[in-house]
Amino acid sequence: MTPRDASDANDKPNGSRWSDLDRPPLNGAALRRALVREGGLWCDVDVVQRTGSTNSDLVARAVEGTAAEGAVLVAEEQSAGRGRLDRQWTAPARSGLFFSVLLKPTEVPVARWGWLPLLTGVAVATGLSRAAGVDTALKWPNDLLVTVQGEERKAGGILAERAGDDGVVVGVGINVTLRAEELPVPQAGSLALAGAVSTDRDTLLRGVLRSLEEWYRRWRAAGGDPVVSGLQETYAAGCASLGRVVRAELPGDRSIVGEAVAVDGDGRLVIATGEGVQEPVGAGDVVHLRSV
Repeated sequence: MTPRDASDANDKPNGSRWSDLDRPPLNGAALRRALVREGGLWCDVDVVQRTGSTNSDLVARAVEGTAAEGAVLVAEEQSAGRGRLDRQWTAPARSGLFFSVLLKPTEVPVARWGWLPLLTGVAVATGLSRAAGVDTALKWPNDLLVTVQGEERKAGGILAERAGDDGVVVGVGINVTLRAEELPVPQAGSLALAGAVSTDRDTLLRGVLRSLEEWYRRWRAAGGDPVVSGLQETYAAGCASLGRVVRAELPGDRSIVGEAVAVDGDGRLVIATGEGVQEPVGAGDVVHLRSV
């Protein structure tokens, strides 16, 4: 059995992949027909039933030379999904979208590749707004937020990793039909809990990947310039961290507290501290404390 045929297999030895009718399997063949086209970015869409991490798998394929730019790897379930800072990402089978894409922006200066996770965040938020009809926001740098019962909840995340000398694998995890009793932490959410008008994962994945292709082409055509491509302005407009008092947990057990006032040209979050200093943060964990 080839990997792309795996979506036609049972996902549990004692049960069918149709065992939860609220969570039907993805249709790999239909996704390929809809997304893979001549002149398009996406060259293949491979759906597998279960893996450790789509990011790890696609990075390995890229390094081995068996994956080209535009390869998409989707898993119905991940046993070792990873978020930023090596956090684990777990969810029931077919309850979300868990996928990675291989990008090779060789005409863009490497110094601007740090915008790829933020670009992906904009693309995911835009795609889901169109396909799911749910309002989303972005927590710097790469968390997708939804509102559940008046509370801000995390429904998705993005992780970018280098793949050889010329590639970047960007992984996306989105909670789609996760139920309240399945939430890993109280701060988590899902599109369904946020009142999405559609939780059809085939439709959502097509919408997100088309949005990602659109934004990636625009950014690449601008040489990675976040201003010319409109990326910096669009990200700032959808960033829930701006205008908030935040705490940034930085490498080296250092933290700063202040108002997040801007996203600079390098994609860093600029925090204005009580001492009147504006400090750009390029790595670390940001906690939303309150609105200004």
